[in-house]
Amino acid sequence: MTHNCICTVVAMTRRRPSLDLSSASWTLTKWMSANRLKLNMDKTELLWAGTRHSLSMGDGSFPSLQLGWAIIAPRQHVRVLGMIFSADLSLEKHVSNVSATCFHHLRRLRHILHSLTSESAMMLVHAFVMSRVDYCNVVFAGAPKIITNKLQ
Repeated sequence: MTHNCICTVVAMTRRRPSLDLSSASWTLTKWMSANRLKLNMDKTELLWAGTRHSLSMGDGSFPSLQLGWAIIAPRQHVRVLGMIFSADLSLEKHVSNVSATCFHHLRRLRHILHSLTSESAMMLVHAFVMSRVDYCNVVFAGAPKIITNKLQ
């Protein structure tokens, strides 16, 4: 059985955030061991998040995180439960991905459309397209129209 663990750690200091993260990751590792769980280093990702202004303040490089023997380098985008989060907390990458996936499924359905009844076609569109648009749609609340219009 596979268990997914999503951990969000907020570093409180601006001077040495990697120390706070290392300490928190050590606590997480101990807790997981005590509960007979193991952290999958192949799926572990690190995202330094902030506003575009705060991300541009430095030289563009952010510290990596060492978890045991593995060193996790920061990324611009990470996937968490199917949602793509960007370092600047914008939804552009996620919306582009959802839009591309939906158009891909619509193009594939177009090839078999002549073999389907209208009810079957509607059911397949709902299953393959609308389910992806509806998944985690609460994150679009308050999003700029320029972002959400891409999903129309």
